[in-house]
Amino acid sequence: MTTTTPTTTSATAHDDLAASMRQIVDAHRSQPGALLPVLHALQDALGYLPPSAVPIVAEALNLSRAEVHGVLTFYHHFRTTPPGRHTVRICRAEACQSMGSAALEQHARRRLGIGFHDTTPDGALSLEPVYCLGNCACSPAVMVDGDLYGRVTAARLDALLSAIAVDTK
Repeated sequence: MTTTTPTTTSATAHDDLAASMRQIVDAHRSQPGALLPVLHALQDALGYLPPSAVPIVAEALNLSRAEVHGVLTFYHHFRTTPPGRHTVRICRAEACQSMGSAALEQHARRRLGIGFHDTTPDGALSLEPVYCLGNCACSPAVMVDGDLYGRVTAARLDALLSAIAVDTK
């Protein structure tokens, strides 16, 4: 009878993740300007870009780790930590700001107890800024798990959060 120790399981999971990342990188590395397509493909597959992705991408694309890290941290779209089970994006573009999105942001931060680019401690929800949802005529706009909502007030945001059963502070 063989026993699997947590270290062995953890090492196996790490090896499996690295192999999956290499496979994704290999599928996109021949594209012109491959770095962004590779990073997007990795995040689409994993939900975020773990730190272990940086050396894999750098080696595959013949870039320095600093170059990969620089691009990864420059773009707000990329996550380096796992996202929550639900994602709320609040538009911060000019049209939404003129219609009250700053107050909506503050309300969301207070209600959830987190800031932008953060996830609630229970892993239920991530709060993200977005710089245009293309719903300017119905500002302020919010996206919850890919569904777009317009003319969102604090009360409507509370209803949206309640609908996805997010435990808040």
